Amino acid sequence: MAQLTIDNVSKVFGSTSVLQDISIEIDAGEFLVLVGPSGCGKSTLLNMVAGLLTISGGQIRFDGDRIDNLEPKDRNIAMVFQSYALYPAMSVEKNMAFPLRMAGFSKEDQTQKVQEVADLLQISHLLKRKPAALSGGQRQRVAMGRALVRDPKLFLFDEPLSNLDAKLRVDMRTEIKRLHQRLGTTILYVTHDQVEAMTMATRIAVMEGGIVQQFGTPAEIYDHPANTFVATFMGSPAMNLIDAVVSPDQQHLQIGAVNVPMPPGVKAPAAGTKVKLGLRPEWFGVGDKAEGTFDMPVRVDLIEPTGPDMYVSVKLDGQSVMTRLPAGSDVTQNSDCTLRVALDKAPIFDAETGLALYA
Repeated sequence: MAQLTIDNVSKVFGSTSVLQDISIEIDAGEFLVLVGPSGCGKSTLLNMVAGLLTISGGQIRFDGDRIDNLEPKDRNIAMVFQSYALYPAMSVEKNMAFPLRMAGFSKEDQTQKVQEVADLLQISHLLKRKPAALSGGQRQRVAMGRALVRDPKLFLFDEPLSNLDAKLRVDMRTEIKRLHQRLGTTILYVTHDQVEAMTMATRIAVMEGGIVQQFGTPAEIYDHPANTFVATFMGSPAMNLIDAVVSPDQQHLQIGAVNVPMPPGVKAPAAGTKVKLGLRPEWFGVGDKAEGTFDMPVRVDLIEPTGPDMYVSVKLDGQSVMTRLPAGSDVTQNSDCTLRVALDKAPIFDAETGLALYA
């Protein structure tokens, strides 16, 4: 295991700036997820750590020692690719043993290490098969096994689950998290899937436009988003951003004819300031008003049953708001109703900058 420090790293392709002054520190044994939409620079950053791309500025260090000037083979890093990158003519056993053979291990040591990792990943019965005879999940396990046999300081995962079907993605997500807990390895993991990020990471770096928008634990990022991008990107369904104006007494937010109490924990700007009120769909409910909630008059626009929940799209003074209510909630399409909404965690954002206004 190693502590990874990414210090003011930038990347420029020609006249195009892809990454701008990225600074992240990953503790030994940590599971850090880089998450963001396609084109945000997360895979570029991963490839720079691996040595597959050169950096344009800054430094990358392991335990204080600079590695960005080393060849990839000298960095003691193992990488699991989105495409698995298995050799089709080799058996599973030979695919897993390949990095050991390249490193000069004896055949006995290769066999022993491959068997240990195969037992760990529960793929011992697949060792004699070729990749073409494996399912997607099995190929992913083999790719992980090939990385594990090297016992590297750092594991890099580049969207390893994106080629799998929905159920298998959930299963493999659980397997990777269990593997991390069992081995205590340091992992840098890239994904565009915010559910993967929330469920797997010890910390998350949310990226957009070549910049780290927020860096923190899953709870910090979900409960206290730094800006409107993070607020809407992390969470499914996304956080609602409702246009509002600060009231003259700075104690309320005016949403048309509806006056919502100013949420606790926010820094109220000047009266008349345009802001956006952030409300997550699961903060809405039906029934008797509870302490700390606000009764919000809405009109039901669309109901989408999902089984245990139902997504209910409503209109609040003409603005669309997505809510997530328990299945069987007493709401009817195209009718007026009152929903209670919890405001204790609700952020507000500056309408121009998009930055959160916390106290």
